[in-house]
Amino acid sequence: MKLLYITNRISGPGGLERVLSIKASYLADHLGYEVHILTLNQKEDALFYDFSPNIQYHNINTTNNSIRSFPGYVKGLKKVVKKIQPDVISVCDDGLKGFFVPLLIGKPCPMIYERHVSKNVEIKRGNPSLQSKISTAIKYRLMNFGGARYDHFVVLTQGNLKEWKLKNLKVIPNPLSFYPEEQSTLDKKKVLAVGKQSFQKGYDRLLQAWKLVAEKHPDWVLDIYGTISKKEGLDELADDLEISDKVYFYEPVKNIAEKYQESSIYVMSSRYEGFGMVLTEAMAYGVPCVSFDCPYGPSDIIADQENGLLVDNGDIKGLSRAIISLIENGKLRILMGQNARKAVQRYFPEKIAKEWDDVFTNLIHKSSK
Repeated sequence: MKLLYITNRISGPGGLERVLSIKASYLADHLGYEVHILTLNQKEDALFYDFSPNIQYHNINTTNNSIRSFPGYVKGLKKVVKKIQPDVISVCDDGLKGFFVPLLIGKPCPMIYERHVSKNVEIKRGNPSLQSKISTAIKYRLMNFGGARYDHFVVLTQGNLKEWKLKNLKVIPNPLSFYPEEQSTLDKKKVLAVGKQSFQKGYDRLLQAWKLVAEKHPDWVLDIYGTISKKEGLDELADDLEISDKVYFYEPVKNIAEKYQESSIYVMSSRYEGFGMVLTEAMAYGVPCVSFDCPYGPSDIIADQENGLLVDNGDIKGLSRAIISLIENGKLRILMGQNARKAVQRYFPEKIAKEWDDVFTNLIHKSSK
């Protein structure tokens, strides 16, 4: 089966790139797919994640001007699709243009849209202006219009279903990145968070909660790994909260698995999520997670009080109390960590790849009738 993924750049350390590397590689290496990935303005940079050598790559180069580059992008799409003649096309592009690929290329075969983020990604800051609200409402209408043109519109969680008024919705979660034999010993005084510095990830809220944690347990530290953005002002906020010596910011690292293993608690402070893959990664190492119950993802992954702790979204004191409860109760950490490791087995790559294989196969059968 020829499968074509249409996306943007895949060289970065983001969640979409990580998921695609796992999923596309499994289909190519274990299920016999002829997998192609079409990127946009992909540079010669080395890929951050490991992709299978069996995958074939294609790229469209355009100008930085989105309006002037659009005709070239459409022409490039049609040229690559004509050359490959795929059996199925899967679009992994969270930008607006991704919704309209079936209209742009005439839908030459069954097509799937994969949504990797929540609709809330359009909310850049709290209290948006009237103009911003109107712009977002128009964008949502366009998304629904384009999304309806796909054979399937795939989201990551049951919660994400609530965001879309479409009849072609399907839920397929992200695959697990790894399932190591060695687990965290949960005895190091480290709490971990992973993800780029942004409004979405809510690190401003995490730092406020960490100040309360540090007052009770000054010997514990918070490590945050992810692309650093000075405009988020997190260094300044840490200074203002007088916790600069209790929290450390690091750029993304390829050996993030080691950081999970070195941690005793994982914390997610996001305002919204598409899935929360970092939760499943931490849980695979037997690390219990504390998370805001944000839309959407954490409540699909964490069973509250069983394999982790969910806190009302935005309850900063509640987040600090949850972290403190796991710091002070080593037996609870171990029990929740054991339960967490068992729970994420449902995200094994072979299980998720089987779901995708069924979707692709059924679409081809339907189109051949």
